[in-house]
Amino acid sequence: MTDNRPVRWGILATGGIAAAFTADLVDLPDAEVVAVASRTEESAKAFAERFGIPRAYGDWSALAEDEDVDVVYVATPHSAHRTAAGMCLEAGRGVLCEKPFTLNVREAEELVALARGRGQFLMEAMWMYCNPLVRRLAEVVGDGVIGEVRTVQADFGLEGPFPPSHRLRDPAQGGGALLDLGVYPISFAQLLLGEPSDIAARAVLSDEGVDLQTGALLSWESGALASVHCSIVGGTATSASVTGSKGRIDIPHGFFFPDRFIVHRDGRDPETFAVDPADGPRNSFRHEAREVMRALRAGETESPLVPLDGTLAVMRTLDAIRDRVGVRYPGEEG
Repeated sequence: MTDNRPVRWGILATGGIAAAFTADLVDLPDAEVVAVASRTEESAKAFAERFGIPRAYGDWSALAEDEDVDVVYVATPHSAHRTAAGMCLEAGRGVLCEKPFTLNVREAEELVALARGRGQFLMEAMWMYCNPLVRRLAEVVGDGVIGEVRTVQADFGLEGPFPPSHRLRDPAQGGGALLDLGVYPISFAQLLLGEPSDIAARAVLSDEGVDLQTGALLSWESGALASVHCSIVGGTATSASVTGSKGRIDIPHGFFFPDRFIVHRDGRDPETFAVDPADGPRNSFRHEAREVMRALRAGETESPLVPLDGTLAVMRTLDAIRDRVGVRYPGEEG
């Protein structure tokens, strides 16, 4: 689409993340949420009533086939991303698919090939990459303000405990700390350094076979290292730091939606970069929604902020870590 009419959205799934995204989406003047789908009509209708959405479907295919939908936001459990996003792409819809993009890189490659082959828009909902302050941090690093990057450290952990019945403990839903939380520190490191050349990892696994906490050391041929950690058994600071040859950047809390970051350089006072109040709440999904709509109006099938090749690179890292710690999901080979 290259006109200036509102972009028409469909919402696929009705859980917490779908509600949070839709709440931000309905406040955008150039967005229109026209349909929602769930596995049950009852759930879809309740969601539609909550957000004033005109059409509610009790099956995903009906939403995928809705000609009035320009782009579908896929917010199903991880294990259903490949099926749901693929169904929408095949029906001619653009897709914004929640992270982690898929369960594994094989599924991710299938979706990317499908979208590229059909000329359809596809993007991972890595909202961190669209956050204005994270983008500013990447610019500061890219401009060489702290010199050559030597180390990246980042963590994301939730206190829990989560019962075995919870989706985070369910192998059938792609449970575990790595895919749900670890994707953030890994994506942060790869935003700044690209795909690592070597990976070491350790994890503590649950009785169900998912990772309760995982630590990984990523390395690059440049000599850079990244230490990343994720957990569903302990609440961490969700902090990050980037150390370079000429200084350091600290994000004290919430590195994937920061309110500030501080640049430290020898011989200078610390410099703080704070969130711009004009950008809205720091936990807003509006930035990624705006990027999707900008790309669609420009006739782009991929976003330069969340490129598909970058998504595939992160999926390869997630696969490698799972291979090293011994986490496999139902239906995967090996």
